[in-house]
Amino acid sequence: MADRRRVNGPGSSTLPPVYDDGELNAASRRQRAPDAIRPLCETKPIPTICSYMSYHENLETKTLRLDLKTGVTPSASGSAYLEIEPREGEHGSGMKLTCTVHGPRSLPRSAPFSPYMVLSTHVKFAPFATKQRRGYLRDSSEKDLSTHLETALRGALIADRWPKSGVDIVVTIIEGESTRQDAVERRVEEWDVMNVLGGCITVASAAIADAGIDCVDTVSGGVAALVASKDGNDASIVLDPVALEHESVMAACCVAYLPNRDEVTNLWFKGQLPLSASYNHQSLVSRAVQASRGTHGLISASLSEAIGSTQN
Repeated sequence: MADRRRVNGPGSSTLPPVYDDGELNAASRRQRAPDAIRPLCETKPIPTICSYMSYHENLETKTLRLDLKTGVTPSASGSAYLEIEPREGEHGSGMKLTCTVHGPRSLPRSAPFSPYMVLSTHVKFAPFATKQRRGYLRDSSEKDLSTHLETALRGALIADRWPKSGVDIVVTIIEGESTRQDAVERRVEEWDVMNVLGGCITVASAAIADAGIDCVDTVSGGVAALVASKDGNDASIVLDPVALEHESVMAACCVAYLPNRDEVTNLWFKGQLPLSASYNHQSLVSRAVQASRGTHGLISASLSEAIGSTQN
């Protein structure tokens, strides 16, 4: 048992802040007065669903529609359902995820004392989610998704307000994207896992807010990838990438972002940037953050709708 007389440290690991210098150049730093507010700290309006869709159109990508609904499981403390419809011009189905939150509830007597809330995440594909039937036991990819999801949510929860208690977050992928099986056959499914993680972060954040658990902000997931052109001479960054739509994916990045605090709670990077490319790791992360800002608008709209229906 831990010593209760000591001052306990933070509930999770802390990292030094990293600021994006792309939006604040050296000239603006010289001209800014000492008592002026930095542009990165100014309050920005929350994007809406319409702005999220138009944002993708401006990037010359196909529109991606997301439908989010909370309170779908009455027996759970909080729940959410996320449906990602297929892009325009595609046949088949999109991705459907559901999340249930159980707790906070007291820990069993056999558990050691914890001054913070114990977070447990579980991500699992349903056996019928993909064309190839999946097993009932979790594989390595599902365990990796659970680990990244726990890291992303731990940075948003206020764990010290729920001592000696635990919360279980269960995310189930009911239906995978129709292009995932083709990606498995071409052995490029590692890039589609990024989109799955982004959806898990979004639906889990909405379920936590529906459960009424204290958080510093609603975390949202965003994915960006550096893809090569058909001729192989040029590269560009796309949001919510689909590996089958491009010749090759050089690198991909998935972030869990807190818009109001301008913080990243989880960063997952795969691939390697070519030396000749004009993009760097910072630019790829910045575009993934921009994608997560649009997803945050969806969460805010869904929660506002749920509050309005409850008051009526």
